[in-house]
Amino acid sequence: MTVELWLAFTAAAAIMVAIPGPTVMLVVSYALGEGRRSAWATVVGVALGDFTAMTLSLLGLGALLATSAALFTLLKWVGAAYLIYLGIRLWRAEPSVDQGGAGNGGRSHRSMMGHAFAVTALNPKSIVFFVAFLPQFINAGAPLLPQMAVLEATFLILATLNAALYAYLAGRLRGAIRKPSVLKAINRVGGGILIGAGVATAALKRAT
Repeated sequence: MTVELWLAFTAAAAIMVAIPGPTVMLVVSYALGEGRRSAWATVVGVALGDFTAMTLSLLGLGALLATSAALFTLLKWVGAAYLIYLGIRLWRAEPSVDQGGAGNGGRSHRSMMGHAFAVTALNPKSIVFFVAFLPQFINAGAPLLPQMAVLEATFLILATLNAALYAYLAGRLRGAIRKPSVLKAINRVGGGILIGAGVATAALKRAT
């Protein structure tokens, strides 16, 4: 892989991860509702979820999803149901506020990490996208495995830094707000977006 090709991939991936989606919304909502210390667990979940989705794509699941209507539909409905479930939970959540802005509304770090992992990994559109996206930056005349390792590591670093930045900024914003009514409204906005993302996932059609 040439440096130019890697830089092109890095630029394209940076733009892609910066666009807010269900994963970023979940990270931001947890940072606002629970405090940025608690929200760091979601950053770990995002990294693990992206690693899983990319690895499955490289192993061929993305190609299988693109050709198997039954498998695509199953994963689509599982992902959609989970997004809607998380959206409802976030909508109904009661944020806690303390002087340090690092409250915990009863969720464990493991639970938040698991939510972020599932939202990131259980997205058939992401898996299929990786299959379509990564080959454009692979040199067919060079060994495949080292190139895949470089691309996956690069994407994971960018995705993790992006999630961490959103968590940090949202945590700082929470410290400035600290009003339960405002935080609850933000939770409901985030929950509504997650529910909407779940509905959009349910409506997703397999590429033909």
